Amino acid sequence: MKEKTIDYILRATWQAVSRMYNEEATKYGATMATGFALLSIDKEEGTPSTALGPKMGMEATSLTRTLKNMEEKGLIYKKPNPVDGRGVLLYLTEFGKEKRELSKNTVLQFNNVVKQNVTPEQLQNFLEVSDIINELISEKKIF
Repeated sequence: MKEKTIDYILRATWQAVSRMYNEEATKYGATMATGFALLSIDKEEGTPSTALGPKMGMEATSLTRTLKNMEEKGLIYKKPNPVDGRGVLLYLTEFGKEKRELSKNTVLQFNNVVKQNVTPEQLQNFLEVSDIINELISEKKIF
């Protein structure tokens, strides 16, 4: 059997995690992107819409669609940004805060189950390797 490449393992693992989160989110009429956005918006101070895309690693068109859907469902509302009149700040509604808590608990459950099934050393090694891969990519040491 051929050895799997590192990028294949990363991609397959992320697809499995993504599918798992989307299946769970579907139970609540949401998506993984919605849950991630809820967790990325500051629940007290709001978040500039322009800061959300980079924070979530989403393209502007996908993010716009997600935010429009969230606004229609009553999860978020927008207010003009007092610092930058061209932009808007995104805030969670009370309903959005409830759903944020649900998203947070889902992520914490995932983390807890993984931590129960790997040793602290295995988790530390995984985090270190992930950091190295991200550093190699960000410093353009691969291509």
